Amino acid sequence: MKELIEVNNITEAHKILGLAKPSHPLVSVFSPLDMHLDIEMLEKVKISVNLHQVWMNDGVSGSVGYGRNDYDFHEGTLAFFKPGQVLTYHEKSIQPDSEAWGLLFHPDLIRKSELGRTIESYSFFDYEINEALHISDAEKKTLNEIKDKIVYEYSLNIDKHSQKLIVSNIELLLDYCTRYYDRQFYTRTNLNKDLVTSFEHLLRDYYKSGKPLEAGIPTVAYCGSELNMSSSYLSDLLKKETGKNAQEHIHHFVIDKAKTQLLGTTESISQIAYGLGFEYPQHFSKMFKAKAGVSPAEYRSMN
Repeated sequence: MKELIEVNNITEAHKILGLAKPSHPLVSVFSPLDMHLDIEMLEKVKISVNLHQVWMNDGVSGSVGYGRNDYDFHEGTLAFFKPGQVLTYHEKSIQPDSEAWGLLFHPDLIRKSELGRTIESYSFFDYEINEALHISDAEKKTLNEIKDKIVYEYSLNIDKHSQKLIVSNIELLLDYCTRYYDRQFYTRTNLNKDLVTSFEHLLRDYYKSGKPLEAGIPTVAYCGSELNMSSSYLSDLLKKETGKNAQEHIHHFVIDKAKTQLLGTTESISQIAYGLGFEYPQHFSKMFKAKAGVSPAEYRSMN
């Protein structure tokens, strides 16, 4: 089993990556060309990085170990990691003219800012590596300009404006990435429609199999795993394509199935609840009323 190394701050990250001493204690932007890695050591360990990470791959080829799988990354992609993600290193090649860069920032940098309160809304930090953002040359230019502003700010003598301007530019960079992900979802609409259909088939097959009696209502994590994607990516894809996230789709499916059983069978409300995967009938009644506006008993009597 590989040894687990924790990286808790920018200084430790620079040491692991073989970089010079950082210019700022809470944020760093660097080029892979500047890294001097101990390849033999890195291939023997797993690294838990307690920092937010954004990696632009340009002129870099290779793969990264993330979770239980290895993922190839390609030129013109951005990958995002939230604090606590465990990565393993694989030897990669970097072209001499590579424009790749990495952005690391500590949670303390944004903790008191608006970005600190909204960082979890940037759901791509929960995506898998194979759900990386593919960007055009024009998009790459925009992100590089913002990245350079971050470097400019922390390279100056630190003053009372520095942290606010650094954080504002990180937020701007993430907002552009949100726009570009929306574009990526839009341009893949035919593929996404196929995945929406697959998701609907998955829910139907789940209830036909009798799994609800053993495992309960299907979770977003289960659905994502069955469809070979992260739960966050699945939710965002469904939201962009249908206006409802994965959890809303699951609840809608369950309530629609409940309505059919309430009107088409003489089963008790408790039997229906257990058959749908609810551990307690009162939880079923509460969800049903929240979604349908009336209790299961009222719905049955009204129809």
